[in-house]
Amino acid sequence: MRPFWLDQALAVETEAPAPPLARDRRVDVCIVGGGYTGLWTAIMLREQAPGLQVALVEADICGAGASGRNGGCVLGWASKYPTLRRLFGEEEARRLVVESERCVGEIGDFCRHHGIDAEFRQDGTLFTATNQAQQAAVSPLMADLVEQGIGSFTPMETAEVQRRSGSRRHRQGWFSPRAATVQPAKLVRGLRRVARALGVELFEQTPMKALDNGCPARVHTPGGTIIADKVVLATNAWTARLWPAFRRTIAIVSSDMVITEPMPEALAATGLSDGVSVLDSRTFVHYYRTTPEGRLMLGKGGNTFAFAGHVHGVFDRPSRYRDALHQSLTDFFPSLGEAPLAASWTGPSDRSVTGLPFFGSLPGAANVVYGFGYSGNGVGPSRMGAKLLSALVLEQDGAWRRSPLAQGPLGRFPPEPVRYLGSLAVRHAIRRQERAEDLGRASRPWDRWLAGFAAAAGKSDKLAS
Repeated sequence: MRPFWLDQALAVETEAPAPPLARDRRVDVCIVGGGYTGLWTAIMLREQAPGLQVALVEADICGAGASGRNGGCVLGWASKYPTLRRLFGEEEARRLVVESERCVGEIGDFCRHHGIDAEFRQDGTLFTATNQAQQAAVSPLMADLVEQGIGSFTPMETAEVQRRSGSRRHRQGWFSPRAATVQPAKLVRGLRRVARALGVELFEQTPMKALDNGCPARVHTPGGTIIADKVVLATNAWTARLWPAFRRTIAIVSSDMVITEPMPEALAATGLSDGVSVLDSRTFVHYYRTTPEGRLMLGKGGNTFAFAGHVHGVFDRPSRYRDALHQSLTDFFPSLGEAPLAASWTGPSDRSVTGLPFFGSLPGAANVVYGFGYSGNGVGPSRMGAKLLSALVLEQDGAWRRSPLAQGPLGRFPPEPVRYLGSLAVRHAIRRQERAEDLGRASRPWDRWLAGFAAAAGKSDKLAS
């Protein structure tokens, strides 16, 4: 089964399929993974070094992974500023927040320049609190960001929050104009087209079976071997399965989504009139936004955890939480309770210990670089990741190559089965805590203690989709 966005994108596509690799190839750079990170990196390499021979291999088709099934919220890193400052210091934290918000506009400019109809709408994002506990938790962070001039969030009056969001459930909110929404699969398929036009050799239906480190390195596939001076690993949620050394550096967590049939008049009646994305401040966040044709998409993170980082079959089926998501949609929009759903699906998110992606080179193989761990917020930051990866490949002495993001993983999860069982215990505690908060009750100390592990693992960075 293809997720809704990818089905929709493929239905209007005229590009020919890319063939699988059928013979050995010798290139300068081989990229493994045909999602946002891999394609942005391929494009940037060819733009900066047009003579570079770049090949990209993808196990399925470009966009079949998280890049073709996410919520399509193009967000920055302002809410991650405290974590960035703690890990990397004030100067780098500010630089990364500025860069993350700049990338939002750059994606829109890129789409316009290359004629990519990715439904890019830079109508901003609303970060909200739906109960008193969320207000108490988030208000200090947002006040600190505003006071220090970090990012672009500004507080909104409650009446305006409810008008812009279309829902009276939101009690408080902060708005940033430097955010957008896209049809995510149309974006990744558009990047694919541009990469091929720039001369990137693309091989779909070409899974990597093994990698031999060395200078040059060898990427083995069923149909042949690519010999490359440099290799870029951009496999994201599938990394733990391919690379056991990374198994404890990311945890695979689902984000489940539903989307309605077109209903522009009913949406307009709620007040939702543009492409603003709306995210509450739960630990496992609700997020929603409209589409240009008048659909409403709603998602929620943190439902399914994968044992040992394996992206199993549940991620390729309709969501098991469809009914719960429909109920959440009804809770936000009582007038839409009978709205027919067109589809539900599930996407894998590669959560890192810090809630931030990490980049680097394989130990003992400086010519093999990687980038993973976007933690549910990868649509915009994947362009930043490609800037860093292309700097590593081209050995450019600049801010990206020197960034502490390129230090590799900054922590590890416990080994299995402790990680999996602990994740389930924390998830249940968070659900009980947030259910109590919605009812205006104090949560149990035991639940608050367990939920604290999610914050420690970076999952309290709220702007994730």
